[in-house]
Amino acid sequence: PEIIYAIDGIKLSATAAGVRYKERDDLVVIEIAEGATTAVVTTKNAFCAAPVKLLREHFAKTSPRYLVTNTGNANAGTGNDGMRRANEVCTALAAKAEVEIAEVLPFSTGVIGEPLNSEAIVNGLDTALAELTPDSWLAAANGIRTTDTLPKIASQKVEIINSQANGDSHSKRGTSYHITGMSKGSGMIRPNMATMLGYVATDANVSADLLQEMLNSINEQSFNRITVDGDTSTNDCCVLIATGKANSEIIDSSEHPHYQLLYNALKQVFVRLAQLIVRDGEGATKFITIKVTSGNDTQECCDVAYAVAHSPLVKTAFFARDANWGRILAAVGYAGVAELDTEQINVSLDEVLICENGGLAASYTEAAGQEVMRRSEITIH
Repeated sequence: PEIIYAIDGIKLSATAAGVRYKERDDLVVIEIAEGATTAVVTTKNAFCAAPVKLLREHFAKTSPRYLVTNTGNANAGTGNDGMRRANEVCTALAAKAEVEIAEVLPFSTGVIGEPLNSEAIVNGLDTALAELTPDSWLAAANGIRTTDTLPKIASQKVEIINSQANGDSHSKRGTSYHITGMSKGSGMIRPNMATMLGYVATDANVSADLLQEMLNSINEQSFNRITVDGDTSTNDCCVLIATGKANSEIIDSSEHPHYQLLYNALKQVFVRLAQLIVRDGEGATKFITIKVTSGNDTQECCDVAYAVAHSPLVKTAFFARDANWGRILAAVGYAGVAELDTEQINVSLDEVLICENGGLAASYTEAAGQEVMRRSEITIH
């Protein structure tokens, strides 16, 4: 983004601790101001990593004050040793920052199955804490990268003018909310969180319960709507923080006059971060959007979309620029939609109608299909 807004109540740092990489930042610490609310979603992979297990335990006890992320090592498939090392990092940071151990949430990303170099992380914490600043989002976005080729960051400002005339002069002037987020991920990407980490913060004042509801809903429409290789990772986590520094007016209901504007802006940031992951997918040559309409419900539409998205034959057709719409129809057919009327199926690639009422569209020409397939971004509808 042209502007990366600092979020009042959030400080970040990126440090080269030597966890795995040499001469690059691989340790990121985020400090959250006291009084902020936080929401978390994590991977649905049963073989989740040690830091994910520990994060869940800590988050169930209290609201976090520090997030600590290492790259280069996922600390997954590491058994009791992995839990010990993740706890060692949290304990050290808690002692140095003078907070409770449960107020520290650990995150790891990188290679699976290798012991975590927790000593390097602990040794890097003093520098990480000393370098915390509000404007280190870009450095932090670089610091959480593994095979990512670029940092993934999105930022937005929401202006709410004359939202309430209740005698509060601040409300009459209007309110500005800021949102900034970063994510990482490029391989092992599939819904139910991708192999990704995501951190989004806003200075809005949102109740904890509502913030969790917002994250659950927005995550379903962003990070849980992407796939690159169809693999669900062991380490996926996403955090949404509301520091409450913009004003004292708490948003505690979807009926609040600020809610929908804030929700929409947060969703835009999440969708942007999710799309950046797909664009940076390992080996990706095209950015494909799959739009499914007129299903009985959202789940049915998603089942069709994922069947098409995960089909190796569909992927190879797009890679080869071959407008083979039969492969798309085949995927729709095995998506598991009950009572599917195949004669009602239409398929378009961008503006070109290929399939109409389950058969070749009368208006279709091979030249038009080839022209679409040469594009780097295509929407299948």
